[in-house]
Amino acid sequence: MAETYGAFENLRNHKAVLHDTVSLNSGIRLAAWSNKRDNITQYCDHHTLSLYVADGYESYHKTAGGWKNGGGPDRFCLMPKESESSWDIRDDLSFVHLYCTDAHLRDIGEKIWDRSPHSLTLNEKTFGSDAQITTVYRQFLLGNSWREQANQMMLSTASTLLLTHVIRHYSNVQWHLPAVKGGLSPSVLRNVLAWIDEHLPQALTLNDLAQVASLSEYHFARMFRQSMQMAPHQYVMQRRMEKALQLVRYSGLPLTDVALACGFSSASHFSNRFKSVNGVTPSQLRAAQT
Repeated sequence: MAETYGAFENLRNHKAVLHDTVSLNSGIRLAAWSNKRDNITQYCDHHTLSLYVADGYESYHKTAGGWKNGGGPDRFCLMPKESESSWDIRDDLSFVHLYCTDAHLRDIGEKIWDRSPHSLTLNEKTFGSDAQITTVYRQFLLGNSWREQANQMMLSTASTLLLTHVIRHYSNVQWHLPAVKGGLSPSVLRNVLAWIDEHLPQALTLNDLAQVASLSEYHFARMFRQSMQMAPHQYVMQRRMEKALQLVRYSGLPLTDVALACGFSSASHFSNRFKSVNGVTPSQLRAAQT
């Protein structure tokens, strides 16, 4: 059952327009919004990390000294659990939210640092600027379809990167990342690669692969990159595309079945991804072979 987030529901009860949303396997939720000429007060029992995608120059935040603006593309706001914030949206604003709970933060802390703090609190930030938050949002979250199951590993990985960064830089603990040296052992790497090939039709997660290797997600992802010179989600997508090319060229499967066999739930997304890699759509390649 999907997690319920108060900030999400509150926006739906105002003038905000929901353009896309996805609940990840972990329960973390992403939502893309736009809004204009609206007044909103948020008070929630969860955390919200927001990035302004476009406009937002006339977005005002209520402070003790009055209404203050400072928004614009790539500005971020961090609204911790139980913080109250009031907003006056006077002109166009497009933004994306990541919603998570204390349990999600603690889970990341335990998986990466192998410890859980006595207390974990986030620092409220308004109209902040952080190049890493911008990069993860724009390169991983905004440039890919959220509804396509083949992207679920990438979306989950990006969300973990964001929350890891928030814990390190905007919390009361600010732990340093543990060092990871060396790659996966040859036998573990063989097992992981074979497992990936056997399960390409499924919506794979980083946790799936980490369990095969009997490692935490953090250590697995970094050791995999050492071994393969690419991130796990990049390798999985590469294998999906290699399998797709073989099936398009040498099998008589309908293209919708090829898409499903390679882990794509959307035929149109499969076609677009195939073209970005091979320069032609699957149907164009099939036609050229006849």
